[in-house]
Amino acid sequence: MKITVTGGKGGTGKSTIATNLAVLLSAKYRTVLVDADVECPNDYILLSTKLENEENVYLFKPKFDYEKCTRCGLCVENCGENALVMFKNGYPFLMPTLCSGCRTCQLVCPEEDAILDDRRLVGKTYHTRISDNLHLVTGMLREGEERSYPTVLAARRRAMSIDADLHLFDTMPGTGNHVAAAIEDSKVVIAVTEPTRLGVHDLEMILKLLKKLKLHAWVIVNRYDMGSADYREIVKKYSAEIIAEIPMSEDVMKSYVSGVPVVKYNPNGEVASILKDIASRIEEVL
Repeated sequence: MKITVTGGKGGTGKSTIATNLAVLLSAKYRTVLVDADVECPNDYILLSTKLENEENVYLFKPKFDYEKCTRCGLCVENCGENALVMFKNGYPFLMPTLCSGCRTCQLVCPEEDAILDDRRLVGKTYHTRISDNLHLVTGMLREGEERSYPTVLAARRRAMSIDADLHLFDTMPGTGNHVAAAIEDSKVVIAVTEPTRLGVHDLEMILKLLKKLKLHAWVIVNRYDMGSADYREIVKKYSAEIIAEIPMSEDVMKSYVSGVPVVKYNPNGEVASILKDIASRIEEVL
């Protein structure tokens, strides 16, 4: 079973919720937590562990054999990313950071082997064993790299290759293809928001995406007592369901400092009890 914790806006606490749910559910189920927030992965920090078993993520990059290139310009004309340029009487020139690795240039080239396979490093994935029942797969984008999708996809593939009862994904903020890649095929999607204007605005964006993907959303309102923006109308509009409202908590802040998930830091506290209720609800659909 695949579960995803997401939320259009960054900083709403989705990683906190994802890591604590993973800890709770791993008490009964073989669980793989997937940190797909490749621009800022911090699940390993919240779990006080290290990144291990590094694997590189590469993206296709065209390599031109100028002895075979006829300078027809088809590769430049068909590059959807405008990553290729060609000056008068010159050869195609690649701007690597713009290249998406789609291979269109190679497909349209009429000369065999004029465009060869090359690759560039775009990120890394890691596999850390937290306990017998809990594994963490982390995707990390290379510094300065703009394209997150290939690294998210690589993290997803690596995670899904691990036999488990439950794969729990923690996504990036936003609603781009990097988020859709993590959400796809989820049985349960939990959208984490906060009661601010920006939080509600981005909640609507993610609920709209889930509607297009035909996925039902559960909504968690974190720090619900810190703002006054009305999130209930948006939730109702997209036929989602609010399953929890979590208050501001000193326990959560102290758990951050100590590097211990709040469900272990204060297992009898209010926030831990709410998270246990959410875990129990997930178990009902397992």
